Amino acid sequence: MTQTLSSNMQRRLSISLYINYIVHGIGLIIIAQNMQALSASWHAPVATVSLVLSGVGLGRFPAYFLFGFIADRYGRKVCINVGMVLYLVFFAGMMLTHSLPIAYALAMCAGAANSAFDAGSYTTFADLGGKAKASNVLIKAAMSLGEFILPIFVAYSEGIGAWYGWSFAIGAALLVINLILVAPLKFPAIQHHTEAEVEKAQGLSKTKRWIATIALAMYGYTSMGLMIWFTQWISLYATKVLHFSNMNAHLLLSSYSIGSISGVLVIFMLLRKQAPEGIVLLSLNALGLLSLAAVCLVHTPIVGMVAAFVFGLSAAGGGMQVGLTMFLTLYPNIKGMITGIFMNFGSLATFSVPLITGWLSAHINLAAALRGDLVVAALGLGLVIVARVCLHQSKPSVREVPSWQ
Repeated sequence: MTQTLSSNMQRRLSISLYINYIVHGIGLIIIAQNMQALSASWHAPVATVSLVLSGVGLGRFPAYFLFGFIADRYGRKVCINVGMVLYLVFFAGMMLTHSLPIAYALAMCAGAANSAFDAGSYTTFADLGGKAKASNVLIKAAMSLGEFILPIFVAYSEGIGAWYGWSFAIGAALLVINLILVAPLKFPAIQHHTEAEVEKAQGLSKTKRWIATIALAMYGYTSMGLMIWFTQWISLYATKVLHFSNMNAHLLLSSYSIGSISGVLVIFMLLRKQAPEGIVLLSLNALGLLSLAAVCLVHTPIVGMVAAFVFGLSAAGGGMQVGLTMFLTLYPNIKGMITGIFMNFGSLATFSVPLITGWLSAHINLAAALRGDLVVAALGLGLVIVARVCLHQSKPSVREVPSWQ
């Protein structure tokens, strides 16, 4: 029997999940923001301290499959609680340790915690169904809020000569509070159906389902790679290739960031209005490709800033979350595993894009380093087209009418 949560319970649950992603936003940049202080505490050069950041990715990659299985087998709440405990270990440990090996292990805990949050949170919003699925997009906004708050706090702390550990204490305190808030909350029941029931309800042939699966999994790579590629090279590209001033070059990235925040709100409102996910995703990727081309080829700063804003809105405003939501509707019985697969493709982009762009800049030129992102954008658009062609004539999913038409 389907468990229906009251609107109040859904609201409380959503708030707690967003608090976790505020913490995650803090966790993503907290080592980089405290690089000098940690260098002094660990008696190691800054370059060595920066290597600890790779521990986050190393901890994240294998954990997606583990927590995907746990989310499907033992429930979403288990993943959320484990993720909070792992992140609490990270924040508390980083305040106290003076050992690089321990710090690296703690960074791996943070990566695993990220995997647990994703496996438990995206699936929970998908389980809620209906308009609640749009809430997946706001995860991006919660992360951005954490990334916005922390640098301000670190700058203030450094200004008054406060201990660097207070920035880690903020994350730890939020997690302790949230552990208490989550404890009494109920999560939506996980529905189980036979494979025959799923196939009959969706009305998809096995061939179309597999093609859509491959396309959406690969979209996990392109949607993440598109953003990383752009943010890594845009400032240098603007100064060296487009000959913008340093100020205008940095304003391009600022315009992109403002666009990404605006995009979260726009996409959230569209999905809340039951706009078809397939059309939304197709529009975002087409707009992203066009605006990226404008950024790469137009040499006028004001046009570049407008294009960067549009690119941020379309490429970084939640398209990745919309793609994942579509993917989850294909496999209602194993949402956790599907989240793990999708996010692992994103993790692969995090690892490979710096290697690819570094090779392009060294062996071709700086222009190729950024313009290669156009290939990623075109590939992403192609994958979305393939997925929509496969899915647009499907029947309602097992639990509700999907909006991929």
